Amino acid sequence: MVAAIELGSFEYDGSRLAYELHGDGDRVFVYLHGLLVDSEMNRELARSLAARGNRVALLDLLGHGRSDKPLHASAYRMDAFADEVVAFIDYLGADQVVLGGISLGANVSLEVAATAPERLRGLVLEMPVLEWAVPAAAMVFTPLLLIMHYASRPAALLARLIDLLPRTGNGAVDSSLRALATPPEVVKAVLHGVLTGPVAPTVEDRRGIDVPALVIAHTRDLIHPFSDAENLVEQLPQGTLLEAHSMLELRLAPDRLTGEIAGFVDGLWAKPTARASIA
Repeated sequence: MVAAIELGSFEYDGSRLAYELHGDGDRVFVYLHGLLVDSEMNRELARSLAARGNRVALLDLLGHGRSDKPLHASAYRMDAFADEVVAFIDYLGADQVVLGGISLGANVSLEVAATAPERLRGLVLEMPVLEWAVPAAAMVFTPLLLIMHYASRPAALLARLIDLLPRTGNGAVDSSLRALATPPEVVKAVLHGVLTGPVAPTVEDRRGIDVPALVIAHTRDLIHPFSDAENLVEQLPQGTLLEAHSMLELRLAPDRLTGEIAGFVDGLWAKPTARASIA
């Protein structure tokens, strides 16, 4: 029997942010989606970790999923996303959480770790986008941004047609379909905000993120190069690298990686934090 999902939303800085909760208890695990997709991308992972004793919270960042979608690019800077996540942790009533995400979600998690490390037990960073990803990301997202700007009418028509397609019941597929159905003016604002601001903490800041971090990556992805993950693990004082077989493994054949993530999370809650030890 599949456990029920608790859907909700909260107000932050004049906007509504949507979320879903799986499981209950004091062990809170917050996981973030990638660029333009939404929380349903991570629903199966959430269910699996909730079944192992975690309270898993999936947040739709502003401009994504069921959350509000303002059309000004400044709403989509990485530091703005990080502020939303800290507000969400406060809303959940959690002193500390395990925080992570895929792609954009991994970068936002790093930003939170750099600015509010006291709120974190640890990090799970799936396919971070760092220095070696810049050329490939520019090749993919710059043309998309131009299409949304100069071919907005056909892009809007295509988005409306995709929105009419029936959903499959597969979280990853349905999340991808909703991303393709996003209105072009929203896509343009999100991409402009993400691409014009800093995409991750500096290397110096990363070296100061002294919380346990599990970094998941694979070797066949230009936008999420394995070298970025390797470098990140070297930069983080407590980084551990976990190699995936492909970018789809955690969504289509998740047992191995889910087991590794669950074991990592178990270990984080099994020992007191440095702050608790001092107390």
